[in-house]
Amino acid sequence: MSLESNNFDFFVGTWTSTQRRRKKILADCDEWYELTATARCWNVFDGAGNIDEVTFDGDSAPGMTVRLYDAASDQWSLYWTRSGTGVLPLPATVGRFEQDGCGRFYDDEDWEGRPIRVRFLWSRITADSCRWEQAFSTDGGVTWETNWISDFTRVS
Repeated sequence: MSLESNNFDFFVGTWTSTQRRRKKILADCDEWYELTATARCWNVFDGAGNIDEVTFDGDSAPGMTVRLYDAASDQWSLYWTRSGTGVLPLPATVGRFEQDGCGRFYDDEDWEGRPIRVRFLWSRITADSCRWEQAFSTDGGVTWETNWISDFTRVS
């Protein structure tokens, strides 16, 4: 895929979102809480990079995603951080948009002392809406528990 068909241009602009988060992760908990957020996104490096800043209403510190495209591997590296940390954490969550129009990005991390596989999924992409989901797997990606869902609606 070329950069033109493999980027985050769809997310450039200002968005409102409904954020649903699982109350307890990887704990057989099916309780969720909701909050709203505003996201502002812009491109850098002529579209080979992308940044968004998310402000959550009433719950969490603002967050930021830095996305960088590697043309040699045809993959994006995504870095999420929160205000006050002062670092972009490693590893990056790495992947690409696939033929079905969904972006799938993965990395391996620890969650409360357990090794997990992390998946970010971008889907339901239209001119005025999209969805982002985060899921964790404790069995190498055989099964997934979604723990964060963000439904975005374009403001501008």
